[in-house]
Parts: sequence; C-alpha cells; structure tokens
Amino acid sequence: MSKPILYLECATGISGDMTVAALLDLGASKVKLLAALDSLNVDGYSVTITRANSHGVDACSFDVELEYEHEHHELNHEHHHGHEALDHGHPHEAHEHAHEHDHEHGHEHGHNHEHHHDHEHDHEHGHHHPHVHRNLADVTAILNSGDLTPRARALAQKIFGIVAEAESKAHGKPVEEVHFHEVGAIDSIVDIAAAAVCLDDLGIDDVVVTGLSEGTGFVECQHGLLPVPVPAVANIASASGLPLRILPVQGEMVTPTGAAIAAAVRTRSALPDSFTIRKIGLGAGKRDFGMPNVLRAMLIEETAAADAPPAEIVILETNIDDSTGETLGLAMDSLLDAGALDVHYIPAFMKKNRPAWLLRVICREADAPALERVIFTETSSIGVRRLRAGRTCLARTVVDVTLPAGAVKVKKCTFDGQTFYYPEYESVKALAAASGVPFADLFRDAAETARKNDEK
Repeated sequence: MSKPILYLECATGISGDMTVAALLDLGASKVKLLAALDSLNVDGYSVTITRANSHGVDACSFDVELEYEHEHHELNHEHHHGHEALDHGHPHEAHEHAHEHDHEHGHEHGHNHEHHHDHEHDHEHGHHHPHVHRNLADVTAILNSGDLTPRARALAQKIFGIVAEAESKAHGKPVEEVHFHEVGAIDSIVDIAAAAVCLDDLGIDDVVVTGLSEGTGFVECQHGLLPVPVPAVANIASASGLPLRILPVQGEMVTPTGAAIAAAVRTRSALPDSFTIRKIGLGAGKRDFGMPNVLRAMLIEETAAADAPPAEIVILETNIDDSTGETLGLAMDSLLDAGALDVHYIPAFMKKNRPAWLLRVICREADAPALERVIFTETSSIGVRRLRAGRTCLARTVVDVTLPAGAVKVKKCTFDGQTFYYPEYESVKALAAASGVPFADLFRDAAETARKNDEK
C-alpha cells in the first residue's frame, strides 16, 4: 500500500485551530500533542478538544483559552449577563497588535502589529493586556525548548518564518524587527506547534492544497480599516503562489497562521486525476458564515483506472535567447517545485539566426497560472504560449519496497493485463547515497522485489 497524500480542502478558509482540529480528527495522537505542548516554555493558557456542529456538520474543535480571557469573563459576567457582544464579526476596541484568529477561530490573535478583531472577552469588556512582545528569535527559542521531534520543530519554525516574512513586508521592517504581541504569540505558538506535531505524528510528507477560499469586507486595526484578505495573508499567498478564491461572504476566512501552514506544507497544487479516500478529518471554525465552517482534511491514495479517458494537460512554451544557463537551471527547479509535470529545454534558432532555447512545460491546467508566474519572474521571457493536449496514462500506484539497504518507492503500472515496475529515481538515489550501495543495483533489486511481492 502506498503512502497516503494529505488533501487540505480549504473551501471555507483555514486557520491554525481548524488545522489542528482536522488533523486530530484524522487520527493524530491527542496524548502526544498535549505532551508536546506541555513541554514548551509557555504558560497562561489551557487547551480544550471537543466536538462541534456547524450547520449540521459534526467536526472536532480545538480551542486555546488564555487565562486572562477566562478571568475577565468570570469577573465581568454579571455585568454583561444577557448582553450580546457588540459584533461577533468585527473588532471592538482597536488596541494594537492583537489579532490572528478570525473566522471566530477564537485565538491566533497575535501576528505582529497587524489587525485584530476576535478575542471577544477582552474587547467586549474593555480590558487591555500588557503590551509585551516577542520577536522571531524569542519564538524560535521557545520552540527549541520543547520536547518536539526535529521534524515537527523544523516545520513549526518554517511556519513562523513565513508569517514573519509576510508581516515584515506588510510593515516595511526587517524580519528581525517583527514582533509578536504577547497574547497573540501564546496562541500562535500553541496553534503552530500543535499543527506541526500532528502532521509529524501522522507521518505526512505529501500535501495537496489547491487554493484558499477567502471572504470580503474589512477588519479594524489600530490605524483604521484593513481589507480582506489582510496584508499578511495577501503577502503569504503572493510569495507562495497559493491561489485565492473570493467568496461572497462578509468576514475573514483565512488567517495568517492558516495561510502560513498551507504555504509551508503544500507539496502539490492539484489533486491526482484519480484517487481513493482512506480517511476524513473535519476541523471546526467558530464563526457562522451561514454555511458549514469546517476545514476538511483527507488522506487520499492516488489511483488511475485503466479505462480512464485521456486526461487534459496544458503545454506552456516560450523562446528564450537572453537568459544564462544558471538562470535557466534555477527556473527548471522552480517550475518542478511549483507543480510542473515535466520541463524541457530544446535548442532552437530564432529570427535573425539567434541561438535560443525553447522552454516547454507540461502541467495540469490548474497549475498553469502559477507556472507562468515562475516563467515571467525567473526568466527573460515576455510571452508564453498555452496549448491544451490530451494524454493517456497507465493505471498506477506507488508501493513501498524494503531492500536490505533500506526502503524505496516503486511505481507499479498496469496495462492490458501486464504489470510494469519502475523504481522512483529520487527514492533510489537517496538510498544509494545513504547506504553506499550502487544506484544501478538498488534500482534493479527494487523492481525485482516489487514483482516478487506481487507474486506471493
């Protein structure tokens, strides 16, 4: 059985707490998560994991409650008994630096000098908490202090780094000078660390994020109104090539932490042409958008039916005569990282007998805009041709094969009653480097072992 792919379906946006809840619902260990959070040098909060119902859809809910929130809520309950919040979808007192988590996701408030509009108890009751700040180095030290696996720690640091870069650009300050508000930093650290721990526990390596759904309108910050998507989210989407879909919904559906998680973990921008679903996890948001507000996480396995109709692909082409070899090499790597199925450079002669290269990129239609962006930003091309074509693919699955030197992946393809075995190049290459066994020997043995496993 091949290793599953995680599909984050962000149809109603994404936030940190929704991601953690969806991954817990998918089977991530609650015990490991709570132990990891307890090991961090952070206090002043509590975690609640429950079930919630959003317009008839049952989902897991992950909540981080800050102690000052709980205390202020209790102290002021009698004064506000029976009195609704001013507006659950908008900010109240615009004190500085406090938001992250809209969706009414309930926390994630603190990404730097940005907008806020959630932490209802504080804003409703007029409390101001101390403006203590942490910079990225402080957050990194906290993550390093905890009992996290190296993989989980590295992912958490990557996510925080993406947020810091986005806030740095939004405010025109160096990353080192970006500060996270004390309160926001607590729940952001918890959400980001929790998401990293859960992904690591599930053993996720491959993640599909096709795009993010966002709402419209404005949110309030100390300096006035900010449009949705807020600057940090817009900057993350721009830097990572994450497509945004704007829905006719008032309110912020994507938080900076949610966008940063999606950007950090995404390895694919399109679903396989055919797949089966192994398991589904649902993470609840807190805001009512008039429809189910859930993040759906699915573990899927790529398949392909032998009689499937030819799949549609797109071919992007451009002639380049004034880019260096180094530039073209980097462009190929960037195109493959962005989801290209294949990239070719073909020698050509252009008008005026100029030697040139024909760059040809084969991709899925959904990936074409992002790949065109790579071409325009990383080469000297000023125009791209887009051609549609059909292709016929053999039914295939990827299986794990164990050799004396270690494990490798083998692509198993079938056609007309025959089965073909093709070891994955990168997998064999990595094992050859780690074990010292020649690549050719591993390649041959992997194909033969896969065949023998099927014959058992």
